[in-house]
Amino acid sequence: MSSLIQLLAPLVLLASYVSAHGFVHTVAINGRTLTGNRPFGGQQFPSAIRQISDASPINGADNPSVNCGINARNAEQVADANPGDTLTFDWRGADLSNWPHNTGPFITYLASCGDVPCNQFNSANARWFKIHQAGRKPGSSEWFQNDLMSGRTFSLPLPANVAPGNYLLRHEIIALHLAPQFRGAEFYPSCTQLRIGGSGTGRPQEDELVSFPGGYADNHPGIHVPGVFSSNEYTFPGPRIARFVTEPAAPGGNGGNGNGNGNGNGNGNGNGNNGNGKWQWKWKHWGSIAAHKIQGTILQAPGQQASLSCRCPLALKRLDGGRSCWRTCQG
Repeated sequence: MSSLIQLLAPLVLLASYVSAHGFVHTVAINGRTLTGNRPFGGQQFPSAIRQISDASPINGADNPSVNCGINARNAEQVADANPGDTLTFDWRGADLSNWPHNTGPFITYLASCGDVPCNQFNSANARWFKIHQAGRKPGSSEWFQNDLMSGRTFSLPLPANVAPGNYLLRHEIIALHLAPQFRGAEFYPSCTQLRIGGSGTGRPQEDELVSFPGGYADNHPGIHVPGVFSSNEYTFPGPRIARFVTEPAAPGGNGGNGNGNGNGNGNGNGNGNNGNGKWQWKWKHWGSIAAHKIQGTILQAPGQQASLSCRCPLALKRLDGGRSCWRTCQG
């Protein structure tokens, strides 16, 4: 039969070019699920997730669509959240099949919408600060993104000390399966409108703020990655994670969130002073949890997360000069 229709017309155009790629279908905030409208129009319903018109990949770091997605438009609703809340993202193919890619990082930003609710905010004016990044799993060549191909979700915490206000959340996948070629990286950004409560004081510094486009360059080693399949080393693009996220608050204040770099998950979770003059510090590696406690001047870490970086709070210093959270610190 005409050579089986020429060998099934290159596998039906590679399954309609990987189900036309994908988008963020839902965002859950501490288990409360927000559902986004699918791309390409169709039935509309109120949501806090900005709808895109096309789930195709965005190529080129200077493409205006790297802001919030292709033709992203303001959503009707604003979702309430609190510092430290868990955000869970369900990435899907455009036809709601499982996410089709497995190589590349998740990177997450916030931008203040100022005094207006974010459903009235033009994201082209946003100045973004990074709160989280996740690449390969600790001690593995596998990317966290690979979990999505089997229908799993990806979770991260809001910073524990973020100041209250109106925030636009930008969560993205940078798919790197074609990144050995210049401008081959595929950007999939998604924006969700938040109103964060609480009494935090954490705000970004001027040198931590970027615009999109403008925050990335096509020649950055985390975007043009010739050795993406031959090396486990990876450099995240964009600014560093905001300092208030990665550094603990002073005694008596609110605890900050931890930071990771290189491969592995780029965030931890901190608790502040317990009110009686002794620190009780907890460090949580997202996905697999290991608790680390400080009382007085000693940091102990049951379990280990060898690829996760940490800072010793206050005047504490690392005994061995190492950088991994499982190592002991002492004043």
